[in-house]
Amino acid sequence: MHENSPIIPNEGTWAGRIWLPASRAVNKLAGPRVVAIREQKVYDLSHKFQTFASLVNASDPVGEIREAIGTEICSLQELQKSQVGFEVDENRQEKEQPIILAPNDILATKACGVTFIRSLLERVIEEKAKGDPQAATRVRQTILDTLGNDLSQVKPGSPETEALKAKLIEQGIWSQYLEVGIGPDAEIFTKAQPMSSVGYGAQIGIHPKSKWNNPEPEIVLAVSSRGKILGATLGNDVNLRDFEGRSALLLGEAKDQNGSCAIGPFVRFFDEEFCLEDVENCEVSLEIRGTDGFHTIGSNKMREISRSPEELVSQAIGDNHQYPDGFMLFLGTMFAPTEDRDQAGEGFTHHVGDQVTIASERLGRLVNWVNHANAIPRWEFGITQLIEYLQRSTQP
Repeated sequence: MHENSPIIPNEGTWAGRIWLPASRAVNKLAGPRVVAIREQKVYDLSHKFQTFASLVNASDPVGEIREAIGTEICSLQELQKSQVGFEVDENRQEKEQPIILAPNDILATKACGVTFIRSLLERVIEEKAKGDPQAATRVRQTILDTLGNDLSQVKPGSPETEALKAKLIEQGIWSQYLEVGIGPDAEIFTKAQPMSSVGYGAQIGIHPKSKWNNPEPEIVLAVSSRGKILGATLGNDVNLRDFEGRSALLLGEAKDQNGSCAIGPFVRFFDEEFCLEDVENCEVSLEIRGTDGFHTIGSNKMREISRSPEELVSQAIGDNHQYPDGFMLFLGTMFAPTEDRDQAGEGFTHHVGDQVTIASERLGRLVNWVNHANAIPRWEFGITQLIEYLQRSTQP
């Protein structure tokens, strides 16, 4: 998909959010707006849906998107061109052009771990290497020599798992990651706080102390408060491999930093042309371009996932746990770059200025730039600010 091509396909039912500057708003109030994209044009739906959560939890979101008559804001091409890229600007949301926000606002943001064999092995490697990238190559080869293709033949939670578990314990390579990868219970954790995710064109944040980190390209589901899967988009579950590798108890630090969760560009809702089965057959690509000339590409297929999206959603929501505003669910990373970048045997890690592109033919393209978490714009528009904005916007 060429970088100047539309960031989403022409067909489909799409919705998300943008930041509309005061100069472009009828009420002259700058703030987030729920929008729909029709025929490559962006329409304001905020007269009917003040939050994306309210749209997700509507009885018929697709019908609402199609029937809602909103003000045309701009073309998708204009919106795409207004993104700031690697520009560091504390006043990004005060610009005169609208910008794309992560589609989710007050929805919870959850993520699944080790749902693909390749990422499962990388998690085991992180643990065994104790967060040391130089030890990773040796550990990786030892694990692959021991496991072979055994894991790809095992269904999580099946009777065969117990036999494999006994074998791995005997060989001294059983891991907590293998427990959630092939055991009965999936790993599901909170990736980011509501309102903290960044969207297309924004900078993603890496902790300045991290020396071993990577993007995690994923498909993200939009799920209603009733547990109904309504649509999908793309996400980057940015990860600090050295932090998590030192201790699984550092998962919060490894996963949740300023700008460490990117989602977008927009959610494609399920309709007569696109359904969950299409998500399960998606191929997702990852491309990284560095200012140092580094370039890598890769791709993987969703059908290699070890647990179905329905199973993961059912483990996230139910009688034991509710999400009254709905939630976004990262389905797990399919792969992570491992080739050497700086020194032989040290594998991949991000550099400031990296351009990261996650793409899928039917879900579009999510592009972000890498910077240190303390150098990108601070997260200052939270739920309190949203409530205050909505109160002002409804005043006569």
